[in-house]
Amino acid sequence: MELNSVDQTCLDALAALLPAAALREVSPRYLEEPRGRWRGRAGAVVAPATAEEVSLILKLATARRVPVVPYSGGTGLVGGQVSPDGPTPILLSLERMIAIRGLYPRENVIVVEAGAILSDVHDAAVAADRLFPLSIASKGSARIGGLMSTNAGGVNVLRYGNARDLCLGLEAVLPDGAIWHGLKRLRKDNTGYDLRNLLIGAEGTLGVITAAALKLAPRPAGEGTALMVVDSPAAALALLALARDHMGEGISAFELIHRQGLEFLAETLPDLRQPFGAPPEWCVLIDLGLARGLDPATALERLFEEAAEAGLVSDGLIAQSEAQRHSFWELREQIPEANRRIGSIVSHDISVPLGTVPEFIAKGAGVIGALGDFRINCFGHLGDGNLHYNVFPPPGESRADYAHLGDAIKRDVHDLVHAMGGSISAEHGIGRLKVDDLERYGDPAKLAAMRAIKAALDPVGIMNPGAVLRASV
Repeated sequence: MELNSVDQTCLDALAALLPAAALREVSPRYLEEPRGRWRGRAGAVVAPATAEEVSLILKLATARRVPVVPYSGGTGLVGGQVSPDGPTPILLSLERMIAIRGLYPRENVIVVEAGAILSDVHDAAVAADRLFPLSIASKGSARIGGLMSTNAGGVNVLRYGNARDLCLGLEAVLPDGAIWHGLKRLRKDNTGYDLRNLLIGAEGTLGVITAAALKLAPRPAGEGTALMVVDSPAAALALLALARDHMGEGISAFELIHRQGLEFLAETLPDLRQPFGAPPEWCVLIDLGLARGLDPATALERLFEEAAEAGLVSDGLIAQSEAQRHSFWELREQIPEANRRIGSIVSHDISVPLGTVPEFIAKGAGVIGALGDFRINCFGHLGDGNLHYNVFPPPGESRADYAHLGDAIKRDVHDLVHAMGGSISAEHGIGRLKVDDLERYGDPAKLAAMRAIKAALDPVGIMNPGAVLRASV
């Protein structure tokens, strides 16, 4: 169905419906995304403070057939938060919905509004001697609504799961303005279709999440971190199995790091201290959180000793202080920044079945090698099979020199991922970047069901058109 751009009558109607504090200037910060692939457009920016105000906006948008783009922290990497073409939309920012509505330590639950910044939720949990385990590099600016809408992952998925696994209930506004009061703190609620899990991961195409009831966890009594050198991804996978035998669910994160990432860090961030004299070909970052009476350093030492005897590790460092733990994690978290400074030809956020990770890495090198003498920085969350597989030009050359090969590289990598039963979007979502990829690799029955759900909940097609599914015309 054809949509309309925001016009003066729409602006006047918004001004009549909303308090002055909800009306925002259309400034550049709302129209940019981190990778600079697109520049968005907006005819109006509104920042409601309540679900009721969101309802008024969506009712107006549906009546006038005006698109709405929900905007959270703006940190998404696949363009779901910007609208570069089509009718100019209403951009609906969650920035004023930041309240923590309730904290229930004995239930291990926190109820927050969708505009709450992730690091603030972390701080509120810590103040109650609890942990909200979802953690990503942009935690200082990412907001809960966006994290739920994209089913964000991060470094602790191995132990605690994705955003979907950490959510008990939602409050949301549907495209017709109806408010769904699903903000329950229940662990069991078997009452029909699961709207919560439908809206989580929908990337704002089915409605606007306005609040969430989130799971907390006890804070580990002891935490430990180690870097261990392995000679191959297969050895890293065997080390993960051994670590699980030793510590079970005590493993919070298990990150695979390649030499190329360490070399990029040395080149672009030379002040960042490198843990090894010479970058190893492969290493893993292991993070533990153990219960009272268990010493993480001792557990990591025993793991290293047994792994060394089995020929899985050749060197390692165990953090001896909180500062050293932080330095190990800073190394991992700065890899994306180093990648950005080098400039990739194309980046991939993929997952494959855990047991096939070594095979994928080996075959991927062959696929890329057939196209040219490129550098590959393969790193990521080995514990859940999610790899960030980024391809860079040879030293001394720029990505602009190879831009014409970007689509071919992406297609070959994604074809390999698909053939191995993997996913072409592990944790970043589809957004606008991967709409064509979803059409190419998505299961036809699933795509048909998704289109039917979209048509049923958003028959006018106002919600984030062009994201996830191709916009109807």
